[in-house]
Amino acid sequence: MSEVKTKATLAREASRRLAILTTAQKNQALLAMADALVREQSRIIEANALDLVDGEANGTSVGLLDRLKLNEARILDMADGLRQVAELPDPIGETLESGVRPNGLQIIKVRGPIGVSGIIYEARPNVTVDAAGLALKTGNAVVLRGSSSALKSNREIVGVLREALVQTDVPAEALQLIEAVDRSSVDEMLKADGFLDVVIPRGGASLIQHVVINASVPVIETGAGLCHTYVEDSAEKEMALRIAINAKVQRPSVCNSMETLLLQAGFAERHWPELAERFRAANVELRGCGRTRELTPWIAEATEDDWGTEYNELILSVKVVGGLDEALEHIRRYGTMHSECIVTEDAAHAERFMQEVDAAAVYHNASTRFTDGFEFGYGAEIGISTQKLHARGPMGLPALTSTKFIVSGNGQIRE
Repeated sequence: MSEVKTKATLAREASRRLAILTTAQKNQALLAMADALVREQSRIIEANALDLVDGEANGTSVGLLDRLKLNEARILDMADGLRQVAELPDPIGETLESGVRPNGLQIIKVRGPIGVSGIIYEARPNVTVDAAGLALKTGNAVVLRGSSSALKSNREIVGVLREALVQTDVPAEALQLIEAVDRSSVDEMLKADGFLDVVIPRGGASLIQHVVINASVPVIETGAGLCHTYVEDSAEKEMALRIAINAKVQRPSVCNSMETLLLQAGFAERHWPELAERFRAANVELRGCGRTRELTPWIAEATEDDWGTEYNELILSVKVVGGLDEALEHIRRYGTMHSECIVTEDAAHAERFMQEVDAAAVYHNASTRFTDGFEFGYGAEIGISTQKLHARGPMGLPALTSTKFIVSGNGQIRE
């Protein structure tokens, strides 16, 4: 039997035991996992350093290397995420609906585990911890398949977490890592009906498209993040500049960072040269439309491809627009329904933007960098869904649940 099917079978068997554990038992396991990450962080950082060396030798971009890199602060954040998940209410067993039919049947709809989740992701070893924590809290076993670029990091992290689980009531077999690095292991997961109950891709557009097109296992689709910030003439200057800088610079390698800045003409004429200098000081490469380049001739010309590119690095496209209608049209044409922002003091325009923009998260006067399970109070996230079925936006605990109807009678039969 292949690695995928062998490990998925072990996960399936473990899921049956995991599904009947109490919240206290699951929380104790999460806390043990968090403590183990901190205690064994030197092991993880050493393994991660080897991945980083390989990445640099293979010409991996600066943005992807940043996603891959682990240090003490990031590992502490991962452990804190597990502790936050432990503190959150357990959705398993939650009653969603209840009622009694005219014939006396009592019908209750409750949340339950999905079963075995397959997570396919790229160079983000923190996803290993997020996915494990959320899956185990919701009574799901999980089969992880990270990228080859993070294999040493993921192997060490999973080893540390499984060592911690051995000392708890959660079976260590509920957490599995696929170590085969060839693409065939991904394709096998996508066709693993009966072994996996759902597949969740987390990565770039090409990975997500491949999963959606080729999977026979049900998919929860996460999406690429081509995020926009639109600044109106009425925007308060310093607030607008702070939001724009934060959305691009704070961590450019992630999917909720800004890729295109839209400026209403009046704001651009008054403030774009100053904002452009702030971006230049932050080492951001700017690519602008014709009007933008008239105001700042030193920046590069934006091409059609730039408006549709998720850079995930310190590159920003900038366009001057006439007003809200033009901004909305640009976002409709190029956006990926991830996170979009308007900076304005016009309440009516803000309300219209929030209503008309079709995205998982829509912001008024705040950075798109907040689209994150940790920031939304979920402790962690399994990904950010841009689809419209089952789950949308940062996916926390409820997104990893299914439902079950509990029907109680006293001898009813259907005529």
